[in-house]
Amino acid sequence: MIHPIRHGGTDVTYMALVPPNSQQEMRQRNLSRVLYAVADAGPVSRASIAARIGLTRASVSTLVEELLRAGFLVELGPGRSGGVGRPGNALALTGLGPCGVGAEIGVDHLTVCAVDLGGRVRARAVDETPNGEAGPDSVLRRLSSLLDRVTTEAGAAGLRPAGLAVAVPGLVARSSTKVVRAPNLGWVDQDIAAHLATAGLPPLPLTVENEANFGALAELWLGDQGTPRRDFIHVSAEVGIGAGIVLDGELLRGTRGFAGELGHVPVQPYGPRCACGGSGCLEQYAGEAALLRAAGVSVRGTGGRSAALERLRTRAENGDDGALRALKRAGRALGIALTGAVNLLDPRSVLLGGALAGLAPWVLPALEQELRLRTATQGAAPEVAVSAVGGDGPSLGAAHSVVRAVLNDPLPYAVAH
Repeated sequence: MIHPIRHGGTDVTYMALVPPNSQQEMRQRNLSRVLYAVADAGPVSRASIAARIGLTRASVSTLVEELLRAGFLVELGPGRSGGVGRPGNALALTGLGPCGVGAEIGVDHLTVCAVDLGGRVRARAVDETPNGEAGPDSVLRRLSSLLDRVTTEAGAAGLRPAGLAVAVPGLVARSSTKVVRAPNLGWVDQDIAAHLATAGLPPLPLTVENEANFGALAELWLGDQGTPRRDFIHVSAEVGIGAGIVLDGELLRGTRGFAGELGHVPVQPYGPRCACGGSGCLEQYAGEAALLRAAGVSVRGTGGRSAALERLRTRAENGDDGALRALKRAGRALGIALTGAVNLLDPRSVLLGGALAGLAPWVLPALEQELRLRTATQGAAPEVAVSAVGGDGPSLGAAHSVVRAVLNDPLPYAVAH
């Protein structure tokens, strides 16, 4: 059967700081450190790996040979040695064997992708059928069909799924596969594992996580590699608005796993009623439906929401007053909602992702102004920028969480000999 397993968010640097309980655990961690060194700097020589992780060349050679036999690494031609002498053979992560499968259940789309150990997307499928009124059985049957298509394509390329991670737009009970509530899907107390098992999905380790959290992890792992961010709030703005919070390189989930529900922070206590049961929530001012309604843009017709958002962007570019007012209002509401989180958590950055990222030129000025006005310490407002990972952040974060589970503890996923 499908069973829950927790992995995303573990960092190999943190792992190295925890004293091992046994020789076997030390070996596991050193194998992981070698894989991460190759992932970060590859193709790379044994000598360079030894210099990066602080082990002797002899120790690294022993670990590398084990990883080569297990099918995680491949040898290329001569590469950088990291020191004097003749360069050794460069090592790279294999393009075969274990892969991570990530899926996103959006309000109006499904996305599934397979990512190899080197981080390359090797298969991808999208279903743009709206899910808001379809019900979980129908949605998860279609998701199962996409999963079958992607895993078949990945298998033809020599890959085998090491696990499945699913991003959902709602509250997920910590360390479970249960969606407690997803207002924009109309779901309450739905167990993803049970539904997928009923749909006939082959057994796979399964993680279910809020889509904003997986988007934040994608930003942490795949974002600006020149100056990696380790303290930020990643805003995922689609039909709903969520936030993934990363502090000191770790995802903040909260006691029950419900941290980051930015869309249901009230910005007008007596404002419009929200699907969550509250009033004046941020989603009623900056969610896609509210934004399009305020701008007078209809979602009816060819293309649905995506086309409507493109029409809104075109109107803004042409200086349409209604569009500009709606976008400014959304930016102000976002700034007000984020102020509390910024004053409480003191992040270095606020990153705007999802559909609103494409409207950033008109949303960010008002957002930044509110943060400057309301941040408790004058002149200490965080950097505000557009997310580097784009709209595929949740599915990529999901897939990479599985990949990192393999890199953290590779031998259970080794090729059988």
